[in-house]
Amino acid sequence: MTKIKFILLNLPLLFFLISTAFAQQNMEWPHELTEDWTPVDDSVSTTGYFGQAPSDAIMLFDGSDLSNWEAAPGYFINAEQVPEYLEALQTHHGPAPWKVEDGVMTVVPGSGNIMTKMGFTDFHLHIEWKTPEEIDGEGQGRGNSGVFLQGLYEIQVLDSWQNPTYPNGQAGSIYKQTAPMVNASRPPGEWQSYDIFFEAAYFDDTGKLIKPAYVTVIHNGVLIHHKQKIKGPTTFIGPPKYKPHPRKLPIGLQDHGDYVSFRNIWIREL
Repeated sequence: MTKIKFILLNLPLLFFLISTAFAQQNMEWPHELTEDWTPVDDSVSTTGYFGQAPSDAIMLFDGSDLSNWEAAPGYFINAEQVPEYLEALQTHHGPAPWKVEDGVMTVVPGSGNIMTKMGFTDFHLHIEWKTPEEIDGEGQGRGNSGVFLQGLYEIQVLDSWQNPTYPNGQAGSIYKQTAPMVNASRPPGEWQSYDIFFEAAYFDDTGKLIKPAYVTVIHNGVLIHHKQKIKGPTTFIGPPKYKPHPRKLPIGLQDHGDYVSFRNIWIREL
């Protein structure tokens, strides 16, 4: 069959397709078809990276006391200890032993880690922190602490102002896993902020990992992690690997032997 004969035989179909395309291109769709009127939660107030929390936030530390915190069980930084950590969470460990003065909580070196009494799954956590103004030590021994998401995944707190250390251990790193994209640290003694957006890991009924955890972190207004995959619970030695755990777990803060201070800690569940 010649091309001309093929075209002639299929002219009706061609005219139909052309006319249909033209009609679709020029017809006026009702604007209501692309309007989503699903109600949105009431507006919230905010004052930026420092200051008052948004009106829909859960206040974890407002500067008055540590009533939302308690002592944490031990120092878990090894994936093999996850089962022991989860078992230890079933018991109360006493009041948080850190110092509160002038609206600020400060680590009491040697007193141990603390954790929230509440557990959380997916969330936006805001926390402000500062390391001592007087420089003492170097590398990991200078203003060291940590924010433990669900008590398992550490975002490093460290004086990283002109203080070289391994990049995946500096301030803002997913400790021993992923370095921040940039070093947004301020000088020691100045207040800094983290805004941490966390998506929890999913496990099936057999304990198999279905989806890893992800985190986005803003340090002092600068994006340093963008939906970064977390490779497993934080470990100091050896590669991280996931261990099944509940969806809802507390936030932990680390006593690493330095006088690191915190204030204005709030969380929004996502």
